[in-house]
Amino acid sequence: MAHDHHHHHHHEVTDKNLSVSIVLNAAITIAQIIGGFISGSLSLISDALHNFSDVLSLVLSLIAHRLAKRKATEHKTFGYKRAEILVAFINASILIIVAVFLMFEAVERFSNPVQINSRIVIILSVLGIAFNGFSAILLKKDSDHNLNMKSAYIHLFTDMLASVAVLVGGILMYYFQWFWVDSLLTFLLALYLIYMSFDILKTSVKMLMLFTPQHLEIDKIVATVHQKTGIHQLYHIHLWHLNDNELHFEAHLDCKENMTITEFNKLVDTIEEVLFHEFQINHCTIQPEFGKSCTKDYIIQE
Repeated sequence: MAHDHHHHHHHEVTDKNLSVSIVLNAAITIAQIIGGFISGSLSLISDALHNFSDVLSLVLSLIAHRLAKRKATEHKTFGYKRAEILVAFINASILIIVAVFLMFEAVERFSNPVQINSRIVIILSVLGIAFNGFSAILLKKDSDHNLNMKSAYIHLFTDMLASVAVLVGGILMYYFQWFWVDSLLTFLLALYLIYMSFDILKTSVKMLMLFTPQHLEIDKIVATVHQKTGIHQLYHIHLWHLNDNELHFEAHLDCKENMTITEFNKLVDTIEEVLFHEFQINHCTIQPEFGKSCTKDYIIQE
């Protein structure tokens, strides 16, 4: 059974930028939750939850970054590479539940608006814009080289925009006493939270279930490989994400002649090059078969 890894040369994601972003976001989260209760602003609390989700995702990124350096063991042959997906699933589930609760609260408060200390809302939303904006700038360079950092960067950037919305609401409440704006913003931010979290939830479930990555098609991969292998055909294929950066492919190769191991290895090298350069699949396991009478379908129910 031939088996190989191809590794990308990753830009080094530094602990320092992540750590600073975590401290900044933890500070703004605590400040906004306290400020939200003091001022009576639900939109400020919902914005704090956006920032709390940032803290969770950034802490997760930091842990994943450090765990990735640990070597696999006999008891953990993949190491901790899937921990990030599991925590992303838990994180997204909690955020959706919280967002639904906020929507009910917002609807109830819309019919009974309460007076809100808009000055606190304005001050803390400005703080949110500054902290989220600075954190986004810190992670911008890393986001160009790392999918995990890219999602954290997008999260921070969109949360900065959410803080801008809260600021606008605070100004409207301060000058016009439109306290119903707080309920409207809360409802919209909760919808946004569900939209962002549902995408993470869906992606993490697909990865945990070992589904074929959405951007890849088995038929296309097989057709491309068969152009190089000729009469030797792939079947019984599995393709899945181990984590954001690692794609695993395993298959049987129906060899039409009884070749030597050296010849088979050359054939596998060709397959690996095609998989890596055409489809960015960086881990490949191919099992040779010769004269075996069984179903040669691409996908076989085991």
